[in-house]
Amino acid sequence: MSLLVVGLSHRSAPVSVLERAALAREAQAKLLQDTLAAEPATEAAVLATCNRIELYADVDKFHAGVAELSTLLAQHTGVGLDELTPYLYVHYEDRAVHHLFSVACGLDSMVVGEGQILGQIKDALALGQELHTAGRLLNDLFQQALRVGKRAHSETGIDRAGQSLVTFGLERLAEGVPLGDWAGGKRALVIGAGSMSSLAAATLARAGVAHVAVANRTLERAERLAEILCEPGAGRAAGFTASAVEMRAVPDELVLADVVVSCTGAMGVVLTAEAIRAALASRADEGGAAGSARTDQGRTDSSCPIDSACGDAARTDVRLALLDLAMPRDIDAAVHRLDGARLVDIESLAEASADAPMAADVDQVRTIVSDEVAAFGAAQRAAHITPTVVALRTMAADVVASEIARLDGRLPDLDDKQRAEITQTVRRVVDKLLHAPTVRVKELASTPGGAGYADALRELFDLDPQAVAAVSRADSQAGTHNTAREPA
Repeated sequence: MSLLVVGLSHRSAPVSVLERAALAREAQAKLLQDTLAAEPATEAAVLATCNRIELYADVDKFHAGVAELSTLLAQHTGVGLDELTPYLYVHYEDRAVHHLFSVACGLDSMVVGEGQILGQIKDALALGQELHTAGRLLNDLFQQALRVGKRAHSETGIDRAGQSLVTFGLERLAEGVPLGDWAGGKRALVIGAGSMSSLAAATLARAGVAHVAVANRTLERAERLAEILCEPGAGRAAGFTASAVEMRAVPDELVLADVVVSCTGAMGVVLTAEAIRAALASRADEGGAAGSARTDQGRTDSSCPIDSACGDAARTDVRLALLDLAMPRDIDAAVHRLDGARLVDIESLAEASADAPMAADVDQVRTIVSDEVAAFGAAQRAAHITPTVVALRTMAADVVASEIARLDGRLPDLDDKQRAEITQTVRRVVDKLLHAPTVRVKELASTPGGAGYADALRELFDLDPQAVAAVSRADSQAGTHNTAREPA
């Protein structure tokens, strides 16, 4: 079996295609189940982020695997195969391992060095384990990718080479003004309460905004995030406040907000151009009064006291700054054309992501990735021959048992001590004869092109292919349930 990845990302496809190809968790689960049901695949995992969708599988045929995985991606994303195919990339065997390790280190991210991808890889592995679609190979692969990513961040300065997508997006909104100076005293609306939205809210709080309103489909999650933002030691400015609002209160909050960040799991637009136009018109009509207005519709304030000065200052700048981190997009792209609004979304971030990372750190991470790919490949190749070695030793043990039983028939007068000594002697002879070749064949199998040594061993000793396959199945099942086990 062989590792194959088929996918598309911000590097291969325009945002318009990526957002149509986005998959909710339920759709990802169905894709995994259908992939496992397909003939070429025995394991599957899907890595879905705001700017990539990749399907990993252990396949027995390369061309059939590429065709099947491409077709499955088209079916489940709803993007026609003819339209999708030009944007798909394919990686196989060591190149697939190299790709995932690079992704885990942030080398393939829109903003080089961002660390949020590690959480998304962890989620991909968890879903595969939950659905039992990730077996020994993908468990080993994804767990090693997580370790490689953590190593890259701990041993190099790759964190300095890039910024989180949230910070990068906010700095794009600030248009060259230091984030703290730009955000100071502003009122923010954060739509969504997931990991990316939470990071955005925390970043804005640390940057010095006066108030963050959190809107979410589930009000309880918004309330919890607002409470966390107000906890002691959260690093926010003095007098900072936060509140939770229901989604129906978003139009009112748009009138009050200076900054909007949206990142939900919705499959459609959350903020229309008309809603933004109406908010801008209201702010223009009301002037400074809009800043001091308070709406209680659907709001639950957090436990920290509300600063009476929050939002009272006259607003001379009616610009509404919006950051859309969702894929598919939360905010209507037509907002780009609205006077008084500035929108930064995944597409504009992709166009501006060629910031100059620190070359030395990137080169160091690339070296780590190359070394880890070589080590992973050697371990997998060595593990590949283990079932053959086990089958060989099992066959030898059966031969010893058979010969001892034949000896018992020919020499029935042997006492237990004599029989035990003869048995032990024969076993030692067999073990010594097999030790050097089995150790050496494992060493040779770990080298590039070493897969053929397993075939040679099976041929030389006339091993039963079914016996080898049985060991492989048992080892794979053990690996699925014991993911911490090292490869043999």
